[in-house]
Amino acid sequence: MGENLLKKMRQILPLPFVLLTIVWAIAQEDPSAEYGFIKIFDGKTLKGWEGDPAYWKVENGNLVGEVTPDKPLKNNTFIIWRGGQTTDFELKGEFRLTESGNSGINYRSVEIDSVPFALTGYQADIDGNNRYTGQNYEERGRTTLAYRGQRVKVYSPRNQTKSLKENVKNNAWTATKVTGSLGTSESLKEHIKSGDWNEVHLVVKGNKLQHYVNGILMSEVTDNDTINRKLAGVLGIQVHVGPPMKVEYRNLRLKQL
Repeated sequence: MGENLLKKMRQILPLPFVLLTIVWAIAQEDPSAEYGFIKIFDGKTLKGWEGDPAYWKVENGNLVGEVTPDKPLKNNTFIIWRGGQTTDFELKGEFRLTESGNSGINYRSVEIDSVPFALTGYQADIDGNNRYTGQNYEERGRTTLAYRGQRVKVYSPRNQTKSLKENVKNNAWTATKVTGSLGTSESLKEHIKSGDWNEVHLVVKGNKLQHYVNGILMSEVTDNDTINRKLAGVLGIQVHVGPPMKVEYRNLRLKQL
């Protein structure tokens, strides 16, 4: 779109209409452009991200987390996006990992002061065997909130006088109710490709948390636990303690709502 044309448009048309026209023109030049989404990984550097360089790098345009035999992990470690807090948002991207891999995308999470690059918070779980991929797991917290295929409502702890740690130990950390089915875990697993690229899409609004893989809703949590839920926090990507593994992410885009 030429500069002279833009000047003429600004003179005769309202600003909102001009802005919409510019967005439309960009979309015509780049059909993959999505209104409101911004790239949070440039495919070349780790600019805007912070993690342990022993486990994170950029390779072939992808964000790569890798655990090798000579560098085993003692704790789960994350590379953390330093672009701001995640509150209400949508995240889109693609992932691929080895069969032994265990990863996940954390959001609305809190950093652990005593452990470098460790987070506690909601996680869109991802693993190479696709046993957990798509579920909602709270890292270092209330553990599994919804298995793949479940719509779940989460409520406050039954015994509010005890700490979260005590409630988890006694299996009384919270109350959950499965309110609907999205399909069986095995039937949904058929939509996830092993050893190949998969699309992930997180939709997080208020206390409703939805995890999609390849366009299929895998889990949905409505978190009514006003004591333990988080409405804001950081975004991070995990490599997990265990055998050597490699996970790759690309085309990461975020839309703040």
